[in-house]
Amino acid sequence: MISKASEEIDQPEKSQEIVRVESVVFTYDGPPVLEDINLTINRADFLAIIGPNGSGKTTLLKIMVGRLKPQAGQVFLFGQKIEDFRDWFRLGYIQQKATHFESNLPISVEEVITSSLYAGRKIKGRPSGWRKERIEQVLKLVSLPGYQKKLITTLSGGQQQRVLIARALATEPEIMLLDEPTTGVDHQTQENFYDLLGQLNHDYGLTIAVVTHDYGLINKHINQVACLNRRLIYHGQHEEFCQSAAFRDLLSGGDHLVMHQH
Repeated sequence: MISKASEEIDQPEKSQEIVRVESVVFTYDGPPVLEDINLTINRADFLAIIGPNGSGKTTLLKIMVGRLKPQAGQVFLFGQKIEDFRDWFRLGYIQQKATHFESNLPISVEEVITSSLYAGRKIKGRPSGWRKERIEQVLKLVSLPGYQKKLITTLSGGQQQRVLIARALATEPEIMLLDEPTTGVDHQTQENFYDLLGQLNHDYGLTIAVVTHDYGLINKHINQVACLNRRLIYHGQHEEFCQSAAFRDLLSGGDHLVMHQH
């Protein structure tokens, strides 16, 4: 998908389905956390998954990436049943609190990114220097050129986020799924981070699904919204959601969504 930090990008058809969730039900040995969820993510979508705390957003994302198995229903990735899917390099996943590194962890930016290059994809036969070149490319994409040898723990929270994006991009994913990626960082860092995601989606056609409370920061980039509260309250175009009863109900109910004017 993102093969180079350049214009040499294959732009696939937007209509091509990447993720399909069919009639999914999930419970943690109690009342259903998710009930009858049906949702699709198409190529080049930028989807915000929103809803009140405890509404099942993180659970849904984990089901999409195979971390959890639903009690009922089915998930398809690139047209394959998830239990048959093997090409995990096609997905980039950044879990919640992924930037919480131990303060004395002696690991470099280069090592963080390299760790993804051994997972799920054949690297035998790659040309000499391929790994070094790939790291340079993805660091350039996230505006951190020359950061290879820096220790991850010496970077700011925003820079660590960008390193994790670079790590996910290193396998050339076709979709990136992120769970509350800006928790614990300041407003400007949040805005810069979502601007980066918007650039990757707009310029390179990278499909993105992000669980977030920062709706006001992300709304200038997204084109799709999935609003959850155990059930799927709304799934569709961002513009239509902003005029919907689901959006008004979410705000009037006092749910934690960070709103900003642009």
